[in-house]
Amino acid sequence: MRVKAIFMLAISAIVIGKSANAATQTSPAPAAPALQQWKNATLDPDARADLLIKVMTLQEKQALVFGYFSTDQPSLHYIRPNGGMVDAAGFIEDNPRLGIPVQSLTDAGLGVASQPGLGPRLRTALPSGLATAATWNREVALAGGAMIGNEARLSGFNIMLAGGANLMRDPRDGRTFEYAGEDPLLAGTIVGHVIEGIQSNHIISTLKHFAFHDQQTDRFTIDVKINDASGRQSDLLALQLANEIGRPGAVMCAYNRVNGAYACENEWLLNQVLKADWGFRGYVMSDWGATHSTIPAANAGLDQQMGYPLDRSPYFSDALVEAVENGWVKPSRLDDMVHRILRTMFSAGLFEKPVSDQSATIDYIDHAAISRADAEEAIVLLKNDADILPIARSVGSILVVGGHADVGVISGGGSSQVYPLGGPKNGMITANEGPAEFPGPTVYFPSSPIAALRQRTKATINYVDGKNIAETVAAAATADLVLVFATQWAAEKIDVSLNLSGHQDALISAVAKCNHKTVVVLETGGPVMMPWLRAVRSVVEAWYPGTSGGVAIARVLTGEVNPSGRLPVSFVASVDQLPRRTMDADTEQSGHPHTDYDIEGAAVGYKWLDKKALTPLFPFGYGLSYTTFAWSGLSAKAVGNGLAVSVMLTNSGAVDGKAVTQVYLAAPASAGWEAPKRLAAFSKTFVRAGESKSVSLTVDPKLLATWDIAAHRWKIVPGDYKLMTGTSAVDLDPPVTVHLDGHTLNALGN
Repeated sequence: MRVKAIFMLAISAIVIGKSANAATQTSPAPAAPALQQWKNATLDPDARADLLIKVMTLQEKQALVFGYFSTDQPSLHYIRPNGGMVDAAGFIEDNPRLGIPVQSLTDAGLGVASQPGLGPRLRTALPSGLATAATWNREVALAGGAMIGNEARLSGFNIMLAGGANLMRDPRDGRTFEYAGEDPLLAGTIVGHVIEGIQSNHIISTLKHFAFHDQQTDRFTIDVKINDASGRQSDLLALQLANEIGRPGAVMCAYNRVNGAYACENEWLLNQVLKADWGFRGYVMSDWGATHSTIPAANAGLDQQMGYPLDRSPYFSDALVEAVENGWVKPSRLDDMVHRILRTMFSAGLFEKPVSDQSATIDYIDHAAISRADAEEAIVLLKNDADILPIARSVGSILVVGGHADVGVISGGGSSQVYPLGGPKNGMITANEGPAEFPGPTVYFPSSPIAALRQRTKATINYVDGKNIAETVAAAATADLVLVFATQWAAEKIDVSLNLSGHQDALISAVAKCNHKTVVVLETGGPVMMPWLRAVRSVVEAWYPGTSGGVAIARVLTGEVNPSGRLPVSFVASVDQLPRRTMDADTEQSGHPHTDYDIEGAAVGYKWLDKKALTPLFPFGYGLSYTTFAWSGLSAKAVGNGLAVSVMLTNSGAVDGKAVTQVYLAAPASAGWEAPKRLAAFSKTFVRAGESKSVSLTVDPKLLATWDIAAHRWKIVPGDYKLMTGTSAVDLDPPVTVHLDGHTLNALGN
């Protein structure tokens, strides 16, 4: 969410900086009602909202559904409104007459983000969303959400723009790092628990981006074609599960079009799927620059325009008042918009628990530990020939190459950018290597892997930046072990290549050729190609590891932590394995580019690879450990409309560790599934060396079903289903059979 360079706005029509809403100045506000029953916290949130709406003027209602960007935009001659937090995402002023609190909004899902400036807010950053998904751990996601929600509240924010659950349909999407992978069950579960954690602080979290916002190329205009069934079984299923688990107060609609209509004025998405079928009781907020109309948007289900002046017009300002007065938007619809916002604010506790700036009380030490725990469980050991890791005590010299590993770890850019503690006032510990303007800059967090390694090994550690390949090779030739840190910067607004940037691939190949004990540590936003894979001894995927990432990496490399991350996405062997070899783009400059998601439909990621019999570089669910695990005694029985599954997990190695139990399900051909199998259930379990534990799981009925477009329902086809466990989507034990009776379920899966 940022400024479109093409915007030419007439800002002078609205008085910015003196009042957050010119419409409220049209006449003096009436006196406060004598009996303010809506302040009775024992009443139901809906009843309180109804009571408050009865005493609101038209202008007061309108003021609640129109929000401002809270960051100065000199190019637009725009100054943030009075009362808005500096360099923040959004703002709607309070209403003292009625006691309605301010709405103060912050980006994003990885921590309290800040717009770039001379003095951005410095806060704790979680690892990337994809990293948290790689933990496959509900508790870690919940703890991380609670932590960043706490920092948001103590920073003076009561709404957090978190909860990104868009599926990775294409690994080149620049926002892949913000999201939670390619599988709807994993993504929806992890994101739902992050939202739950955030909202435990009596603030509101969004769920975003609704829906099918799966590429950055032409992101404001791309028109996604997808049929109802494929949508409900893929991206929408991830969002539905996240909604059921996290109960977000708000849903943020996306920039793109879906089947012709913009997402923020899409009748099917907002009124039908979200509000009617799922019974969503919160409010729909637009992304910054995603509103395109007044009457169509309001009537199609948008409840709040956010981020003006990043839209072309203040659609929900005076224009909305006029539309209501003329009957184009019914007064009852405006009341519904306001009701949804108010009842969410009441439900979250925004009235009784107002926010203020208490940032001096943030427990940064405790929060850094929470971020580190997330990063440690997210790290995926992809290759470990001859058990070169953990680093042996006999290693006398280590050469660390590249990635600014001497000072920190990289983070992703764009609106989710958190600026780190522990460095300069502007948060930049290295010279900016990315664009000067949004989505830049490229920010490194001051958690040095080298510093952490020196605390954990007696080896002599030297560092070279890797810019000169010949000099690097000469230094590598004499080292007992070489650790090459390779980075890939990704960000909102831009899509990325699957190749490492610059000469990093050539550097790794050259180093591995001269030193056969080469380990590659990847800090990437998503999957990358590895033309050097056979030449190196080990590969560690550390993602964007957050505030304490350097320490987390060192603890895994030295064996202080047994790696337990598993891939939440497939690493393809080439772009030829993707549904689209190139990103769909507006090559004819028509202003209305299209992309066809019906090509893969609901067969996203590993499901597409399964369907096409393609072998990835690394499969979904894959990850090594310093110990070994085995599963036995798999059994399942139908319970209600779902399944109850049990299996025995054994740590058959010599090291304590955490294992991810993955249960996949294959349906009979008559079921018409999108792919040969689906992830049906998962859990993460700590098991001591030599210990066995019984693991119990449940399978959501929606994961057994397909969406029947004609009947507008989920349908489970009767027959024999195959149940499997294993270490990835391709390495599975022999299946067991479970018979399911046929069921027809409603849109909620009941």
